[in-house]
Amino acid sequence: MTTTATNKVEIRRGLMGVYFDRTDSCFIDGTIGKLLYRGYDIHELAEKSTFEEVIYLLLNGKLPTRRELDGFDRQLRADRDIPDDVLDIINKVKDGHPMDVLRTAVSALSAYDPEVKDNSEAAIIRKGLRLTAKAPTIVAAHDRIRKGLKPVKPNANLNHAGNFLYMLFGKEPSEDEMHIMDVDFILHAEHGANASAFAARVAASTQTDLHSAVVAGIATLKGPAHGGAAEEVMKMAEEIGQPEKADGYARNILDHGGRVMGFGHRVYKAEDPRARHMRERSHTLGIAKGQPQWFEILTKLQEVMKPYQARGIFVNVDFFAGSVYYLMGIPEDIFISIFALGRIPGWTLNVAEQYRSNILIRPLTDYNGPMDLEYVPISQRR
Repeated sequence: MTTTATNKVEIRRGLMGVYFDRTDSCFIDGTIGKLLYRGYDIHELAEKSTFEEVIYLLLNGKLPTRRELDGFDRQLRADRDIPDDVLDIINKVKDGHPMDVLRTAVSALSAYDPEVKDNSEAAIIRKGLRLTAKAPTIVAAHDRIRKGLKPVKPNANLNHAGNFLYMLFGKEPSEDEMHIMDVDFILHAEHGANASAFAARVAASTQTDLHSAVVAGIATLKGPAHGGAAEEVMKMAEEIGQPEKADGYARNILDHGGRVMGFGHRVYKAEDPRARHMRERSHTLGIAKGQPQWFEILTKLQEVMKPYQARGIFVNVDFFAGSVYYLMGIPEDIFISIFALGRIPGWTLNVAEQYRSNILIRPLTDYNGPMDLEYVPISQRR
């Protein structure tokens, strides 16, 4: 006779609504679309700050003085180079997806970091800054290597965002392009216990090193339900092709139970506050580049999706980000990698918080299968 376990427990699938820790780094109110980094509104940071300053704020808990920021920025610029051995690894795996290459290269960097085994908070932050500085070099080098081009060395005269674009395209970007990428990095820097940050914290809870935790974050971010939406939105816009076709395209997807990419968010039941800044830049950049159709297509899709706002489904940050990257000439398959470049400080912060008061993260699953089955030898099975 067999029985089934019947323990009555509350199941929160996806850990929906479950709080597993406290934080003073990121506040999100999804009902009104509010996001704060260390108490500062994302709109103020996007409009007034720089990515370097936001990294400092997140990792140090306060805005820097000019002297502090200058020293911090100098260190970031000094840490951009990657070892030749890592470039060789990138060359060997150049045909892989850019996120797979980034994940592999970050893992390889652990062999060259003198503090890889030091899990003190100060060492975690230092390692996180080195990864933040080197990751754009990895992404840009890979894109050039796979195209048969020579990687471009980092330019210490450019800020973090400008240097990434310089290494990617082999020429200095305009002030507008640098500013757009800088804002994008700010918007992606931190976002609470999202899937990739939680994965990094789960890894950190085992007392592994920062590089391993960041690799876990990169692997998780790659999924289309998390970081891949910007790429999918742009593919959708290209399939639509013309603004007048957007309505019919979207309604066909919805009528067949499909999902229009770039809408909805696990936390926000109002518009994602980050979306505003990408919307503005998609509009102005489209006009400047003589390609206003992408913004017009996205705007038409928004109109079709308006009735779904009553269900809390609004555009998220990825909806307009893809068109911005596209208009800047960035290959679609590295859209997710750009998200990762902005998020490394956030993963570092989450790992540091986890270590501060660590406990192994080990949730339970409620078993609902058969119990106490009798083992039958293979010769007697029918």
